[in-house]
Amino acid sequence: MKNTITVSVVSHGHGALLNECLRALTQCPDIAKVVLTLNIAEPLLEIPEALVDRIYKIENMNPKGFGENHNQAFRFCNTPLFCVLNPDITFNGDPFSHLKMAIAETDVGVIAPVVRAPDGAIEDNVRQFPTLSGLISKVIFGKSGAITVPADSTAISVDWVAGMFMLFRSEWFSMVGGFDTHFFLYYEDADICTRLWKSRAKIKAIQPMVHVTHAAQRASHVRLRFLTWHLQSMARYFMKHAARLPRRGE
Repeated sequence: MKNTITVSVVSHGHGALLNECLRALTQCPDIAKVVLTLNIAEPLLEIPEALVDRIYKIENMNPKGFGENHNQAFRFCNTPLFCVLNPDITFNGDPFSHLKMAIAETDVGVIAPVVRAPDGAIEDNVRQFPTLSGLISKVIFGKSGAITVPADSTAISVDWVAGMFMLFRSEWFSMVGGFDTHFFLYYEDADICTRLWKSRAKIKAIQPMVHVTHAAQRASHVRLRFLTWHLQSMARYFMKHAARLPRRGE
């Protein structure tokens, strides 16, 4: 069945990266609609002709956070699946056909492909639940909490997947109330996956043969404002979920 996915893309002045992302989406026949949110004013260099009739554009008067933007886009979703996609993601071919098959189980709330850096290295978009002990291990020993997806697996259950590419069953996204907008830019993805687990939904990742490329900017590593947001969101997550995390496989 085609036309089953609504994609939400939020641009923060991404320009050429956004255009590459939109061109990649033209390869995907399952996409019924692309809700494109311009979080700040920017010129659109190009909308591919194949997407013109499927683009719904939102131009924010004032910048919104990650969760608020995607929740806003979800109001225009009338498809069974809803994809949160970073504008700095691109791919060759169509990852959605494989992801749709893997999310077909009714208890799967969200699924993600393997994410690679431009040099081909696998990124840590599949992780264990954040914990205080895990944070200490990351600071002292450099352990990120990433989960390795076996190359021979079709799809495995994981704790949470990062927000650069998340394909939700729309009913589950709605059931948990979407993203918590009290998180401004970080940990929204960990939080919604935690709430999905607590609601008995599964979070899955698919094998490395289904992958996308992420041109990450890592702003929190280089800008004080982003680092501050990161630390604030981290503290909020731990206050909200500490000692109340589900166990994978429950």
